[in-house]
Amino acid sequence: MSTASPFHEGEQRIQTRVGVRQEIEPWARRVIRPFLPEEHRAFYPALPFIVVAARDGSGRPWATILAGEPGFVSSPSSRSLRIAALPSPGDALAGGLERGGDVGLLGIELETRRRNRVNGRIAERSGAGFSLAVDQSFGNCPQYITQRRWRRADPGESPAIATRASSLSRDRQELVRRSDTFFIATGFRGSDESPAFGMDASHRGGAAGFVEVRSAHELVFPDYAGNDHFNTLGNLQMDPRAGLLFVDFERGDLLQLTGHARIDWDSAQIRRIRGARRLIHFEIEEVVCLEAALAMRWSDESGSMRTLRLLEKRAESADVASFVFASADGTPLPTFAAGQHLPISLPLPDRTDSILRTYSLSGSPEGPNYRISVKRDPLGLASRALHDDFRVGRLVTAGAPQGSFTLDTTSERPVVLVGAGVGLTPLVSMLHALVGDGSSRPVWFVYGTRDGEHHPLRREVQHLVGSSANARLHVAYTRPRSADRLHQDHHSVGRIDGALLESLVPGLEADFYLCGPRGFMADLHAQLEVRGVPAARIHSESFGPAA
Repeated sequence: MSTASPFHEGEQRIQTRVGVRQEIEPWARRVIRPFLPEEHRAFYPALPFIVVAARDGSGRPWATILAGEPGFVSSPSSRSLRIAALPSPGDALAGGLERGGDVGLLGIELETRRRNRVNGRIAERSGAGFSLAVDQSFGNCPQYITQRRWRRADPGESPAIATRASSLSRDRQELVRRSDTFFIATGFRGSDESPAFGMDASHRGGAAGFVEVRSAHELVFPDYAGNDHFNTLGNLQMDPRAGLLFVDFERGDLLQLTGHARIDWDSAQIRRIRGARRLIHFEIEEVVCLEAALAMRWSDESGSMRTLRLLEKRAESADVASFVFASADGTPLPTFAAGQHLPISLPLPDRTDSILRTYSLSGSPEGPNYRISVKRDPLGLASRALHDDFRVGRLVTAGAPQGSFTLDTTSERPVVLVGAGVGLTPLVSMLHALVGDGSSRPVWFVYGTRDGEHHPLRREVQHLVGSSANARLHVAYTRPRSADRLHQDHHSVGRIDGALLESLVPGLEADFYLCGPRGFMADLHAQLEVRGVPAARIHSESFGPAA
């Protein structure tokens, strides 16, 4: 883990202002890497398009899309990407992307809602494309991404037509109003050298209409809870210039905007938009419209989401409840792998639209229903609605289970499932899978929480472990109550750390699956590596408001 911060001054200022600086730093040092992990190197060649953020000859930021047949992006090494495509004529970045220039890339798979970001500098440039020297690579949570499936455009569709303007025409305003997705380009480079400097390409999403058109020259959009890195806002703190990109997914049009952004921290307008933490006011300076720029079209997959009916709701602890869903029409639900999560669209009281959230599936993959176990967050729109307003019989819509935090079924090593707080939910599903299939692999379930009152799914885990000759359980309470019985409710007092795991697992010769708060995960990941556990045997899933 690097000793240097992966964040520049602007990002650190924002993190300090919102109170997440101490929590996010150790976790980010673990997940923001100066190279491409193998899963990221395999991810990019499978993509048919990427989002690119860069500056034009005048230093103004823009965002665009580069597309090609899967494989047009390749990774010659863990510190480089090769992109065999350039902006089309008329694109705002057609004269950019020169050697030495800062570039931010966003790889996003809309059908699975998976995304990854890479920032770096152009190392080489040719008439066919460019190569990027990687400074930073990191994944993002799938929140707010609308699922879409792509297809190639029909050969007869017309080539791109580029037009420029200084404001939004009526039809372009309508495109913005009906959009549920856009991309934003921001950047900052200080006077010295740091991998934290450069351009950044980021996704923004919400219900159609979440971007307000104030006038032909001004847009306003909410800033929702995210991964707490604050890359975009941190860049804007130091350099207010930004570029926005809207996509007409049915026609293949690109609408590029560049201008200046201002962060609204505390006006009364923020409270009128549910879920908004801040507002961003964007003043348009130039508009580029590329009609039929992409030889791709997308269909909205939200229509393929199935309706689920709430069968059961039960309290699991003082602040965690489980929700069991079945298909509303009685048809079998798609299977899932232990550890995956479920995208759910939740209707909220006094709101005409719904919000999309992802919750880990906590039940058995062999069961006929889906179960999620959710902690009530006093500030969380979705968790408060589930806990306070949802009753048996309530309907929701959900996509297919997703996620790559799953058991490595090719390994024969012992498995250690380590969770804290509500982070135990995907691990309970993994425990179901390991016990249910009669696996001979030794399994440790190690869990930490405050006390017995905040210990969800306790009896279920105890039953699963007790039914298997290969499973072991260790529970640590940080602040046990007088009513909590040692050796029955919990086995130790204090936090889970590397020393505890080393005392439980001989030689630490195992595959470790970690899930919990970011600080817990960062510390434990580092302690395991120090004790000689290879990074490839440590799997993790972040849990929290942005997970």
